[in-house]
Amino acid sequence: MKNTRKILFSATLLSSGLTMAQTTTAEKLPNVIYIMADDLGIGDLGCYGQRQIKTPNIDGIAQNGMKFMQHYSGSTVSAPSRCALITGKHMGHAAIRGNAKVAGSDGLLYETPLPAGEVTVADIFKTKNYATGCVGKWGMGGPGTEGMPDKHGFDYFYGYLGQRFAHSYYPEFLHENEQKIMLDGKYYSHDLMLEKALNFIDENAQKPFFLYFSPTIPHADLDIMGEAMTEYEGEFCETPFGGSRDGYKSQQSPRAAYAAMVTYLDKSVGLIIKELKEKGLYDHTIIVFTSDNGVHSEGGHDPSYFDSNGPFRGQKRDLYEGGIRTPFVIQWPGVIPQGVVTNHISAFWDFLPTIGELVQADIPQNIDGISYLPTLTGKGTQKEHDCIYYEFFEFGGKQSIMTPDGWKLVRLEVSDPSKTYEELYNIYTDPAETSNVIKQYPDVAKKLKNMIGGQRVENARFHF
Repeated sequence: MKNTRKILFSATLLSSGLTMAQTTTAEKLPNVIYIMADDLGIGDLGCYGQRQIKTPNIDGIAQNGMKFMQHYSGSTVSAPSRCALITGKHMGHAAIRGNAKVAGSDGLLYETPLPAGEVTVADIFKTKNYATGCVGKWGMGGPGTEGMPDKHGFDYFYGYLGQRFAHSYYPEFLHENEQKIMLDGKYYSHDLMLEKALNFIDENAQKPFFLYFSPTIPHADLDIMGEAMTEYEGEFCETPFGGSRDGYKSQQSPRAAYAAMVTYLDKSVGLIIKELKEKGLYDHTIIVFTSDNGVHSEGGHDPSYFDSNGPFRGQKRDLYEGGIRTPFVIQWPGVIPQGVVTNHISAFWDFLPTIGELVQADIPQNIDGISYLPTLTGKGTQKEHDCIYYEFFEFGGKQSIMTPDGWKLVRLEVSDPSKTYEELYNIYTDPAETSNVIKQYPDVAKKLKNMIGGQRVENARFHF
């Protein structure tokens, strides 16, 4: 396969250019690049305390803009997290609440299709004549279904339609729009997707664009080209990983591989920033970087070694903070002062109303998100969430609800009422969620439990 651009040690930074919402005009609409890593822990970035893995380009976004300390992913696994991001609905109302599979027209299994009637972030951008592109992992419907990206506001798609195929960085195929591109396991998918992301910026440099870049790094497999590994070879005490029955390949140096993958992603962010600067777009582009959920422990990765979940308990598939609290840094030249840190409580479902307010577009009324534009700009009054709610349908079923005062109820084994039990924490006094205080504060637990009913509606496909 011939590439038009040489890519070495690349990791991309999402960048997007915005003007003040109050003065946005057709001539000054900003570009928006939203970069979302896959299974990256909040503690894996230098700007959140990482000391062994180098991430200077992502750290630079935080230095040049704003770092959110309490930002929550859409879910604790991939497909529903992405659904929450692009529809503005949390897990109590989202159409996709798990990774359940549905056959595509090619007979292969993809994730549950996003229903045709859902309004997405891309749909909102299209009302303002943006070019819209999604490059990376989709996870919301396969070929022949109503969940395809082009049915939800995206002009262009390249990458993995289905998450199961994204476990390999040398896939048999990727999709470009509706076309299946056969690769026969010969090409490193991250580089192909980065190339397409850079091309999208280049091709749309003369008009406002929205690029949703969702690379699969550092999701297992732990697989990175040898040249990229050299930076970390011999740096860590290693326990070789011999592969697993669920299909993850063996890796002799899993710690070096994980560190190299995160740094490779960071260097890709640097290439995106470089592209923006070369095209004269950098000052007119908003750059966002985040991760779809907490860190994984698959394919040989030991998250405790790198302190990947930071000070928090739990990881991917948990509703403790380590499974749902995610890094979120955003740069907006000339609007967000440099080096700002905010404790505003925000979540993936806030992105849609934020963009709607930014570009002065109508947004759906039946969403859960709250615009954080006032936090970004320092103008206007910032509204706050009454609570942050989750539900998850694996491992016996889980729910959690947290209020702004830090009280958090976690319900486990929800699928079987005879086994259901509850835990209560205050994440401000106990951020690691080590002390279950439900016996000391039964009234608080009861209040939180009573709030859950108002945060959800039944979903025929995802139910306890």
